[in-house]
Amino acid sequence: MAFLKRFVLASGSLKELARVYAVSYPTIRLRLDRLIEKIKIVESIEITSEFERLLRTMLAEGRLDAESMRGLLAAHVKELEDKTDESRV
Repeated sequence: MAFLKRFVLASGSLKELARVYAVSYPTIRLRLDRLIEKIKIVESIEITSEFERLLRTMLAEGRLDAESMRGLLAAHVKELEDKTDESRV
């Protein structure tokens, strides 16, 4: 929220934000790109699993790499499928 507040107060100037935060323009651009990705994930109606939403949010925040996310998501899907198969027996 603080980032968004400063973004608005800087009239959307990434150059000004970089100055305020004392970081480079590419760093501010990366932060904004990650924020945009997080909003897309939260707003997506295609993602119905809260676990998948959490993984994708962590990926967007840079706390998880893409390969790890895919592996965790695949294991989760397999576990759900196995539980479904067990309930049919």
